[in-house]
Amino acid sequence: MRDGLGGSDTTVESVAPPDTVKILIAGGFGVGKTTLVGSVSEIAPLRTEEPLTAAGVGIDDLNGIEEKRATTVALDFGRITISQELVLYLFGTPGQQRFWFMWNDLAIGALGAVVLIDVRRPESSFAAIDFFERRQIPFVIGVNGFHGEHPYPADEIRDALALPEHVRVLLCDARERESCRDVLIALIDQLIADARQAG
Repeated sequence: MRDGLGGSDTTVESVAPPDTVKILIAGGFGVGKTTLVGSVSEIAPLRTEEPLTAAGVGIDDLNGIEEKRATTVALDFGRITISQELVLYLFGTPGQQRFWFMWNDLAIGALGAVVLIDVRRPESSFAAIDFFERRQIPFVIGVNGFHGEHPYPADEIRDALALPEHVRVLLCDARERESCRDVLIALIDQLIADARQAG
């Protein structure tokens, strides 16, 4: 392109915008969803946490997570760039049963999900697994190692959850960026493999 002042031609290279993919981070109450979104997001995450109050006594099950002081009441939101061609938008779902009605809206447009599991309370994530299986939304399991501990191997966890072989089970630490990024990349690999198989 000529600069209009008699200067030399310059070429403006057009760069295609990256593809954006909506991913849900789901699971039971207190499994680490907010922590995962916050640790992996390249932007300051949007959080809708509120302090736990006496109103939740008898409703929110704090067994095993007695130290928890706040909870997500709407969603968490973050963003991570996987490559120049791919950006993930992360939507963390609320964990308490009384907020599950929001999951249907959050799932609109989502291509896949990470279901976080706390092996101390695996039953807290059964509803999330069922939600994505019923809607045929691909998902992977992220086994969050609280205190950095993973007492069970991935194969044992798969058997305990009665998961089909194609659902990947990955050990992770929601506090560590690289660990969370590996789980997200595994989900993207699964989505690509599913698309190729369907095509």
